[in-house]
Parts: sequence; C-alpha cells; structure tokens
Amino acid sequence: MGSRINENKTYQRQMFFKKYGIVFIMLAMIVLLSLTTKNFLSMNNILNVISTVSINGCIALGMCIVITAGGIDLTVGALLAWGSVVAGLVLQSTKSIPLACLAGVATCAALGLITGLMIAQFQMFPFVVTLAMQLVIRGLATALSGGAAFPVAVSAFTKIGLGKIGKVPIPGIILVVLFIIAYILMHWTRFGRYVYAIGGNRDAAVASGVNVYWITVFTYVISAFCTGIASLIMTAKINASQPNIGVGYETDAIAACVIGGTSFAGGVSTMPGTLVGIIIIGLIYNGMNLLGVQSYWQTVCKGVLIVAAVLLDSIMNKRRK
Repeated sequence: MGSRINENKTYQRQMFFKKYGIVFIMLAMIVLLSLTTKNFLSMNNILNVISTVSINGCIALGMCIVITAGGIDLTVGALLAWGSVVAGLVLQSTKSIPLACLAGVATCAALGLITGLMIAQFQMFPFVVTLAMQLVIRGLATALSGGAAFPVAVSAFTKIGLGKIGKVPIPGIILVVLFIIAYILMHWTRFGRYVYAIGGNRDAAVASGVNVYWITVFTYVISAFCTGIASLIMTAKINASQPNIGVGYETDAIAACVIGGTSFAGGVSTMPGTLVGIIIIGLIYNGMNLLGVQSYWQTVCKGVLIVAAVLLDSIMNKRRK
C-alpha cells in the first residue's frame, strides 16, 4: 500500500514538472537576467523582446501543429524569403498594402499545400520532401527577385513591423492573435483532436475513420500560412524584400517547439508550452546580447537547449511506455 502511494506521488511530481517545469525555467531566466544586466527590465527592452520574438513565434506556432501530427517542416525559412519577395513585388506594382499582404500569405499557403500533398499522396518522408522544397522555394524567390534585395515602395507598410498600438508593438499583437487562433484550433476543435490522434498513433487514427490524408495536408498549409504572416512582419521591419532572409529560422522554430514540450514522436504538445518556448528563445538572444556574449556562443547555447529538450522528451516517452 505504501509503495503504491509513493508511486502515485512520484507520478504526480513528474506530471507537475512536465506541465509547469518550463514556466519555472522561464521565470528563473527572467530573475537571473534581471540580476545580471542593467537594462533587462526596462520598458524599451521588454517591448524589444516582444517585437523580436514575433517572427519566430508565428513560425513556431505553425511548426508545432506539423510536429504534433508526426511531421516536420524545413521550408519555413525559404517561405519567409518567398513571402517577402512576393509581397514586395505586388506592393511595388500596385501600391496596395492589403493586396500585397494577401499575395504574400496566399502564395506561401499554396506552396504549403503542394508540400503537404506530396507527403500525403506519395507517403514520402516529411524531412526529405521539405528539405527539397526548401531548395526549390529559395531558388524561386531568388529568381523572382533577380537575386537582389529591393526597397518596399509604400512607407505605410512598415507599420506592420515597426508600428505600435499604444505602447505595444503591432508584431506582438499579431503573435497573440495568431496564438489564440492556434490554441482554439488545436485544443477546442475536431481538427486539433485529429492532429493529436494522427501524431499519437497513425494506424489507430485511420482505423477510427480520421481523414489522415487531408489533415496531414492542412497541417503544412497552416504552417506555411503562419510563415507567410511572419514574412510580412520581417519585410516591414527591414523595409525591404530580400530573397536571402530566413536562413536558419526553421531551427529557431523547432527549438521553440521542443523546448515548449512538443514531442518529435508526435501526438504531444501544447500551444501555451510553445509560446513559453518562443519566449525562452527570445530571452536567450536578448540576455546574451545584453551580456555582450558573441553570436556564435548564442548558437551553441541554442543547440545545447535543443539536445537537452529532445533528451528529456525521450526519457519521458520511455516512462510513459
């Protein structure tokens, strides 16, 4: 009897750590950075962090959905460049901000549809397909722009990336709105339940009548759609369309997901956890910049965090089994 009580207590501690551990890590980082740096808690720095994490945040929310379904999306960095080029060209020719935004996001979603169809139709490995599509999309973006960056023609467009409502940066507001939509989609709808079912046990999902084909396709469409929104923010921030932006952004998005508790095995994730992972990545970059740490050490730190998160996920999977 006593051993069973101890086992229950151990299980409860494990579940508590799994659910809230990442939040405590984030709070510990905030306390540590506030003690070791002078300007970390300043309003300007906090607003800067919010604005900075918005791009990776939008991408990570879509990436979380794909990974939860048992896939991976390596096209997001290239899609960031594609959306930037398309939006810039449309803006240059029409001077219409809504049309440019629609063109950038819609064409990104269309490319996500092509990627999803190849994976679902031909049962190809998501890693291989998205790696190949990354090269294709990057090449198309370079060809479309002539291989050179060009300025955004309409200055009002920059408000998407640099504007504020009150004191809150517009990119941060976009991220919060996208997070709310993603949370509702994954936790309150049938689509979300099906995504978790496919990632948890694909064969069981098929036997239960889940339309695995189209759910898989739509996860890539959603990921590309979120990246399209991120491309608008980035283009507005730098006030230019560039075919070479987005390199390595898939790594940041994956890092935010796995740090936030998304399992590479599929079927396990939470949108709040992903949001915390996004903030932690932002705190790492911001804190190291304030401390004067060289950029290459930031890359090392991010890699170590990914390995640690995947290792923890592997240990938790073994305990669940």
